[in-house]
Amino acid sequence: MKKGYFKIFAASILVPLSMLLSGFQEKSVIFTCKTGQAGFLSDAPLEMIKASSKNLTGALNLKDRSFSFLLPTKTFEGFNSSLQRTHFNEDYMETDLYPNSSFRGKIIEEVDLSIPGTYKIRAKGRMSIHGVENDRIVRCDLVVGENRIDVIASFTVFLADHSISIPSILNQKIAEEIKVDIIFTLTPLSD
Repeated sequence: MKKGYFKIFAASILVPLSMLLSGFQEKSVIFTCKTGQAGFLSDAPLEMIKASSKNLTGALNLKDRSFSFLLPTKTFEGFNSSLQRTHFNEDYMETDLYPNSSFRGKIIEEVDLSIPGTYKIRAKGRMSIHGVENDRIVRCDLVVGENRIDVIASFTVFLADHSISIPSILNQKIAEEIKVDIIFTLTPLSD
């Protein structure tokens, strides 16, 4: 009879203890970014416009490879003049109506991002700029290290794809294709 009690006692202590310890060993599957960088370049015949933001935020779920990123559009800085920034926010991006740009979707490749290394992946999802969503595939370089994932991506945004109109008088100063560069670091979500 004592052997039966010992087995029950041992099971009641060891099973929860092993579950607790395995929880400490399991790595986070959610990685987040709070201060990612996004920059753009409009290289038109008569003018080059550059601006950047350090307010890119988002998350990546390593388990199902889903992601979601958000950038407050009004946070771009570095224009050639304050008037240029005002025109960007009020006339073209209409940031009072469309305050955020976003990209959400899933990594196409079946990669295990818990294993350190360098990966070339494609992120497929819905990109929203100026209130207009489009399906996009963005190629990214990922460097997975200890408790971090560094991400670098470059892609082009066509203004017409997002209903951003440029007056014909300015078409020599604002490019129809905007080059976008993204760089950020994801770290495990802390509980």
